[in-house]
Amino acid sequence: MNIFARTAVAAAFAAMALGVSAASATDITFYYPIAVGGPITKIIDGYAAEFSKAHPDITIKPVYTGSYQDSIVKAMTAAKAGNSPDVAVLLSTDMFSLIDDDLIEPYETIATSEADKAWIKSFYPAFMENSQADGRTWGIPFQRSTIVQYWNKEAFKAAGLDPEKAPATWDEMIAFGKKLTKKDASGNVTQWGIEIPSSGFPYWLFQALAIQNGATLANQAGNKVAYNDPKVIEAAQFWADLGQKYEVQPKGIIDWGTTPKDFFEGKTAIMWTTTGNLTNVRKNAKFAFGVGPMPSKVHGGSPTGGGNIYIFKNTDKAKLAAALQFARFLTTPEKAADWGIATGYVATRPDAWETEAMKKYAAEFPPAVVARDQLKDAAAELSTHDNQRVTKALNDALQAILTGAKPAKPALDQAQEEANRLLASYKH
Repeated sequence: MNIFARTAVAAAFAAMALGVSAASATDITFYYPIAVGGPITKIIDGYAAEFSKAHPDITIKPVYTGSYQDSIVKAMTAAKAGNSPDVAVLLSTDMFSLIDDDLIEPYETIATSEADKAWIKSFYPAFMENSQADGRTWGIPFQRSTIVQYWNKEAFKAAGLDPEKAPATWDEMIAFGKKLTKKDASGNVTQWGIEIPSSGFPYWLFQALAIQNGATLANQAGNKVAYNDPKVIEAAQFWADLGQKYEVQPKGIIDWGTTPKDFFEGKTAIMWTTTGNLTNVRKNAKFAFGVGPMPSKVHGGSPTGGGNIYIFKNTDKAKLAAALQFARFLTTPEKAADWGIATGYVATRPDAWETEAMKKYAAEFPPAVVARDQLKDAAAELSTHDNQRVTKALNDALQAILTGAKPAKPALDQAQEEANRLLASYKH
């Protein structure tokens, strides 16, 4: 065989090898909710590269899809157009919407091995409440959170309060708030006692107050809400009273996005926000701060929050299998610990807290364990069928109450009526 023939044969074999490689390669599109580049995108890109290196036949393509709200719209629009993501991190509360539109695969249909089944059972039960329905698992907890209170220890000390103790009850919230609210010579407030944000998704912060007052906003089937339960009305009135009656927080709507900035700048001594802000506060607060569980009325407690990993329906079994492998990779104890340390989200499985990295982090930074320990008092975040419209009814009522446009009971009666109308077809 001459050199040209040998070259041709070699080329043919190379082409065949490339063909086999191309045929066996699986590309996975991964939607992740973030609006801009920065540290988080670098972490996600790193995870994708690490996974692909360990699985040369699978390529992960992260797509950064903006806010959670932008992300669910983009994912559902793409899916209905026949171009769905293979896997996506979306809000745990999007679960019923994704089920109703038949867009996602229950994990039990693809996670069938004994190891897969053990993996599904490895997460904190509080996070699984927003991940399972009808006896099946639709989402796997990834970046999950609870609400915690952050306080400025220096402001507490200056006000004559114990800098090591956050308010433990609603009565203490008022009492501490009055001591912490400062005014200048003209009577203008220079430091508020507390800020509980009420823009964007006021229902989430409000749900903490409802839980603390012994109320449950929705049933687990997602087809019934209790917006005008007397305990819910009382909680809404208390929230409004913090600004309108007790004058310990700003009246009206408090912006979610600027609340941490207000805290850093000394404009508020206490703020309620997600544990997902923990790393942000640690990096940017120029003063000693504390992190504590929610205060109690009837009892303590917070809703869970944050995003789950969903696998979208696909006739390509290789893509489903690859998506499952990636979901499992992102939620190993080691990765759950790494993600929690990097972001402040709660590591979603108990064995993540037993890793050396997490034990070291928790020892060096004890506030990291507050949200984990609060899970025993946590409840599922408000989630229903037709979730966006049912939740909007409550958000609109809360904003009317906080701005003084409507009293609490008529506003919540109206929200209940609207929710009943929207959920009527889901009751069976």
